[in-house]
Amino acid sequence: MAKSAVKTSTKSPAKKTSSKTTKVAESNPIVKASETALQKLKDLGIDNQLQADLEWCIGSFKADKNPVGLYEMVRRSVAVFKDNKSVKGVTSKLINDLEKVIA
Repeated sequence: MAKSAVKTSTKSPAKKTSSKTTKVAESNPIVKASETALQKLKDLGIDNQLQADLEWCIGSFKADKNPVGLYEMVRRSVAVFKDNKSVKGVTSKLINDLEKVIA
C-alpha cells in the first residue's frame, strides 16, 4: 500500500520587531529631541559640522547610554535655530520644545 503525500503547513516563529535602541529612543526625550534637531538641520541644509556631531553623539549614546553629549548638541542646535529663525521651517514651537528638553 502506498501512502499519499499529505501537505502539512508549518508555521515559522514570529519575528521580534522591537529592539533595545528603539525602546531607548522612545523612553528618553533627549534622544528624540536630538533626532528632531538633526532631521531639521538636514532638511534646512545648515551647519554640517553640527549635523555630524549630532549623528556621532546619538551613536555614542546608543553605545554607552551617557546623554551628556546629546544635551550639549541640542543646546548648540537651539542657538543655530535662533540665529536662523527667519528661515522657513524654523518655528518657535521647535525651539521651545528643544529648550524644554534641555532645561
